[in-house]
Amino acid sequence: MSPLLLAADELTPSVEFDKKKEIFNIEGKSLLDNPAPFFAPVQDWFKEYCKEPNTSTVLTVKFEYFNIATSREILDLLKMLETVPKPKVIWQFLEDDEDMEESGQELAELVRVPFEFQPY
Repeated sequence: MSPLLLAADELTPSVEFDKKKEIFNIEGKSLLDNPAPFFAPVQDWFKEYCKEPNTSTVLTVKFEYFNIATSREILDLLKMLETVPKPKVIWQFLEDDEDMEESGQELAELVRVPFEFQPY
């Protein structure tokens, strides 16, 4: 399975998914009014990964900011993560960014995946 590498820009986060290296990272900001086209290849890649996942999967999420439209895309990805063995989310946020911490907590309540919250 080929890695998925998407570079960040002013409206979209970077995405690095690499099954062999066990790297699953999303970082940056997502400001798109319609994020579905951006997240479609991300979700397609992850659907394929879920068919033959690693023995554990740790998704690291480090958003500076994301909008409401993006939260739905993130939730869809987290729902897929529920289907793999030993899933975990590391939710990273700026130490004084209560909004981003709360966003992670709200998403954690909607899925059956353990979250680890890491301020930086």
